[in-house]
Parts: sequence; C-alpha cells; structure tokens
Amino acid sequence: MKFGKYLDEKKRALWAPHYVDYKALKDLIKDCAAAAELNDGWQSSQVTSLSVTRFSSRDLPEEQFFKRLDQEVSKVGKFTAQLVTTLRGRLQKLQDSVHKDLKPGERDELLEEAKAIGDEFLQLEKYVNLNYMGFHKILKKHDKALPQTPCRQFYISHLHQQPWVQGNYSELMVVLSNIFSEVRGDTLAEAQGGSAQAFNRSTTKYWIRTSDVSAVKRTIIENMPVFVFNAENYSGDAQLVNSVYFDNDSLELYHGRLDKKPGALAIRVRWYGPNDPSLCFVERKIHKESWKGEKSVKERFTLPEAKVVPYIEGEYTAEEYEEGLRAKGKSEEDIAKASKLFREIQLTIDSKQLKPFVRTQYMRSAFQMGHDRSVSFTLDTNLVMLKENPEGAPTCAISGRWFRDPALPVSRTEITRFPHAVLEIKLALPEGESPPEWVADLMESDLITEVHKMSKFIHGTATLFPEMVRAVPYWMDDESIRASILNSAPDAKQIDSRARDAQIVAEEKPRKRRGPEPAAGDEDSTLHHPLLGEGPTLQLMDEGGAAGAGRSLRRVGAPPAERPWDKVLAWLPGSKNKKPMATTIPQRLEPKTFLASERTFLSWMHMAITLASIATALLAFAGSSKDKLDPLHKVGGNLVLFVAFILLPLSILIVAYAAMVFVWRSNQIALKQASYIDDRRGPYLLVTLVVLALTAIFVASSVDLVTAWKETHSSGYKAPVHTAVHKQLFDNLGSQLGRI
Repeated sequence: MKFGKYLDEKKRALWAPHYVDYKALKDLIKDCAAAAELNDGWQSSQVTSLSVTRFSSRDLPEEQFFKRLDQEVSKVGKFTAQLVTTLRGRLQKLQDSVHKDLKPGERDELLEEAKAIGDEFLQLEKYVNLNYMGFHKILKKHDKALPQTPCRQFYISHLHQQPWVQGNYSELMVVLSNIFSEVRGDTLAEAQGGSAQAFNRSTTKYWIRTSDVSAVKRTIIENMPVFVFNAENYSGDAQLVNSVYFDNDSLELYHGRLDKKPGALAIRVRWYGPNDPSLCFVERKIHKESWKGEKSVKERFTLPEAKVVPYIEGEYTAEEYEEGLRAKGKSEEDIAKASKLFREIQLTIDSKQLKPFVRTQYMRSAFQMGHDRSVSFTLDTNLVMLKENPEGAPTCAISGRWFRDPALPVSRTEITRFPHAVLEIKLALPEGESPPEWVADLMESDLITEVHKMSKFIHGTATLFPEMVRAVPYWMDDESIRASILNSAPDAKQIDSRARDAQIVAEEKPRKRRGPEPAAGDEDSTLHHPLLGEGPTLQLMDEGGAAGAGRSLRRVGAPPAERPWDKVLAWLPGSKNKKPMATTIPQRLEPKTFLASERTFLSWMHMAITLASIATALLAFAGSSKDKLDPLHKVGGNLVLFVAFILLPLSILIVAYAAMVFVWRSNQIALKQASYIDDRRGPYLLVTLVVLALTAIFVASSVDLVTAWKETHSSGYKAPVHTAVHKQLFDNLGSQLGRI
C-alpha cells in the first residue's frame, strides 16, 4: 500500500487538517525533479541540503519544497503542543478531584475520565508516529528523485531536535497510574502468615512492538499501579538498568544457558540509575529442570563499586567481606549465607576464567500491587546490548576495570539495539486459581507475542559474537529482528585469527538453532512471516547498515569460493545463478540431517542397481539366443538387446545423478546454508525418462510381437514341441489381428 493511502486510512478524522500534507510535498518533489531535468541539473546542483541559492525573485521549486516542509513540521509541532497542554490540564483537574471519600457514582465518573485521558494520549502518540513516518518517507522520496541534492540524513537530525519528536510523557503515565490506584482504592497487601500454601509460580516473556508499548502500559496501569523501588533512580515511570554478564572465551556459560543444561549458570553484576555505579549487585542464576519439580535459583549480594575489581581478581577475600557485614550490624545467619554465595561465585569466576563479556542496558518499568507478588509485570524498553571489551582497545582486565570505559567510542559491530520491548509477566497463584480476567485478556491479545525463554544475555551474545557461537536461539530466525542483527554483523575482513579459528570449529560442528520445531511442511515460515507482524515502528535505521551488514553476516553462512564442479552442478536446485539472500540465517542442523541425505542417496542407488541387474541379465540372455534357428528367438533376441540398451544407460544416469546430488547436498548441509536442500527438478526429470523408456519398450515389444508372428507364419519352419504352445498363441493372435 502506498503511504499516502495508508496515511488517509489511519489519520483521525477530527485532526485531519493537522496531519502532514504528504500529497502536496510529493507534488513539490515532482516539480523539483522536472525542473532539474529541464535545466539539465544546473540549477538543482547549486542547491545543497537546506542552503538555497536564489537566481531570481521567484523561489526555485526545491526552495519551495523546503519552505513547505518547514511549515508542515511547524504545523505538527504546534498542534502537538496544544494537545499536550490540553491533556495536562485535564489530568491536573482529574487529580484535584480525587479524594478518599468518593461516592460510587463519582468513582465511576472519574474512572471513565481517566480512561478517556489515557485514550487521548494513545491517539496523540499515534498522531506523532504517523507524522514522523510521513516526514521520513517524503525525505527518502526526495533523495531518490533528486540524488544530486540529498537532504534526508541532515533533515532527519534536524527533525529529531523537534519537541514533538523528543516528547516523553512517561511522567504523565505515573500520574495517571496513581489516579487509577486512588480511585480504585488500592491498599498495600500485607505479608501472609499462618500455614504454608502451595503456589504455582510462572514467568512468561513477550515481545511488544514499539508502537504498541503505550497501549500495553495503559492496559496495565488501569488495573495495577507503577511500582517504584527507588524514586531517585527513576525517570518518569522507568529506571535505567545495566547488567554486565560474565563468560569465558569458549562461551561456556552462554552455551550452557542456551542448551538449558541442569545447573547452567549466569553470573552478572548489575546497577541501577543513569549515573556511574556506586552500589553493585553481584547475581547468580542457576537453571533447574521445571519438569522435575525443581525451581531455578536466583541469588545475589551487594558490593561497593570499588570492591568489584578486587573481588573478581580474588584480592578481596570473604573474611574482609564478613567484617564489613558485621560492621553494618548484620546477623550471623545473614552473614553466613552471603559469605557462602560470595565464595562460590568468586571460585566460579576463577576456575572458569570468567571475564566481563556482554552488557545489557534498558529502561525498566515495574507494575505491582504494593507488596503483593501474585501478579506482577516488568516492561523493558530501549533495550541495548554491547560488547564489554572494546575492539582495538585494551580489555577491561588490562585497563583494570570491570565495565567498559564510557569515554571510548562504540563502533557498529560492538552494539545491537533490540527493536521491540520485552514484557515479563510473573504469576504466583494458588493451585487451581486462574489469573485475573484482564491479565488473561492481555496475554491473549495481539499486542504481545510470547517468546519462550527469551534471554537478553543469550540474544546479545549470539548477535555480537556470531563467529564464536556454536548454536543460536530459535528467535534469531524471526524477520522482525533481522535488521537489528544485520546492523551489528562484522565485516569479513574484521574477523581476527581467533574468530577464524572459532569459525573452523563451528564449521566442523554444524550450527544449530535451539527452540521449538517448526511445523512439518512449513520449514521456511519463520523466514518470511515476522513473529510480530508488519506493524510500522519509529525506529530510525541507518540506510547503509542493513545492506552492508547483510554482506558481512554472509561470512558465517555463505559458500566459499567457486569450486570446479559448481558449474557441473549448476542445473541442480539452489545453484541456478541466484543472488544469495542478504539476510542469511543459520538453520537448525542435526546428525539426522546427514543420515537422511545418505538414506536418500542409497534409495537412488538401490533403484539404479535393480535396473542395471535386469539390463545385464537381458544382455546375457540375448547372447545365448544368437545361434538358435527359431525365428522367435532371433526376433526376441533383438527385443532383449533393445530393452537392455535402454535400461543400462538409464541406470548409469541414475547413479550419476544420485552421486552429484549427494555431494551437493552434503556441501550445503556442512556449510549451513539457509537455502533449500531438496531437489525439486531432478526426480521429475528421472521419472520422465523412466516413463519414456517404458513407453519405448512397450512400443518395441508390440512391433516385435507382430514381426515374430509374421516370421513364423510365412516361413516353413516347424517349431519344436516346447515352442508349439508359443506358435499356437501367435496363430490365435494373428487371426484376431486379421479380423480387425
């Protein structure tokens, strides 16, 4: 669908005059292109970006375009500011109307007004997104029509400085959440005492399109307040979270977590807030098998930032840590528990040679009813993963740091930006009890998409270290995150010797994709149907990033230089002068894939050997019939030779085909190609040849049968006793043919 039509369908009728006039801007671009063509590019070449040279009192077409573009940006900005002012006033009035002694009728009216304000904020966000997309599209169209005067990159930067684009209304969501909470009369839940109660605890993760985040937030805050742990670290309704994950050069912890091995570890150091870390949380997560009734364990203790490096290097001992806890007045039981965890994590770091590897950074919003954890939500937005050890600079260990120096620049291959928000729903309900209806409705809605066992650490490692991992998670195949993966893919020339060694190991051990199997007959569904649909987002992407990264990612799964037999195999499927996809995604490969290829090869060989055996036997029979005087044997011997000369070349052709396909398919599997490895043309060709051969044999047999009858009927040869029956059959057949 053309964007102009899309804009007309999606715009709100009440606000229609205030949207970007996409058609007028597009017409001005056509005028600019026509003027440039008419003047042979002379006038247009004088106009660069927003600096316009005037040649007469009349504006140039391109000058008219930029003036109109500025007017449209200003129009959208003024209307957005007007809407925000109005909504803030309504919100303040509603907040002043809320008090404890509300009557039921008043409470319902205030709830309806709060929902109406929430709906208006959603409409405002859609308005901003739609107009931003319109400017983005029109600038792209300008650069395409007028490549001699590109302006998109500059003007997008200018657009990002506009208040209506930078607008952050998260603090208003907190106010709205508090209003909902007060109107509902929420009370803080108290700790449950008494007898122990069995609870079913479950955690499920979902992806949310950027354009749907506000809608999900609005749904949650209508039923549950924002849970603020520490107001100092919060910006609006969210706080910044940094987590530094540890691993070694063989990615032992990554592969253990990916394979969900019992006891698989994840070790990280986390801090909260936008400032440099002061108080750090050293955490350890241990995976347990839930189907065995075991629960995964998450433990942590705190350390001052200055003690993290000595702790990692083993210089800060457990005895010193215990003394610090006693000075704070901690109980001996708490000290013993914390000291045990302190020693175990320190021993793991030393024995496994762990080091800072990947950092995740995101804005986290938490939603919880006081201290009642039966239903809680965490929503992570602006999710970023980056390499903790910079490329071409001293590592953290060499520079005496435990996290990346923020003063160092971050290159494209050192960072990946996740395009979706991640919602985590935690339920701790008594056995037999269902979640609240609104939670069930949200879980079944189209706003969120479940991604089983999604892990930020696993995704960041798989994306930033593609040449080192032996396996990748199943969600890496999803089309909706492909561009972000390609933007971070390294160029082939940037892969160092260690990476090349790792890739050799990866080629010897096929790269696998862990996770749910696709349905039978739907192998390519994950490559063509985005997990989150095709909804547009406001994520600004580098134009050359995806294409360039597409070339570099092919380093992992692309074929090597052309081999001598490639031209011979050019007629086979998957090798017919097709340009490889820019988005090469590794597929799931297992030993059974190689075994299936071998079984197919042996099946073709079995057919070929059977045909060859029949042909050889017929040749032997024909040789023994040459010296016999019986016309039946003479004519029949010619037929046998004809059949043998058809079947024997056919069997040789099948052997050659089976061998060539087996070699080609084995190479495709070994190189982890994302193309099809089934042959869609060869079997049809062979079946056609077999049908033609059998037809030729049938026709030749019919002709031979008539010829043999004529020979025996016209000659004076008397058939021996053992052929009398055959002669009688020929006579009967001849009489029938004569009647016809």
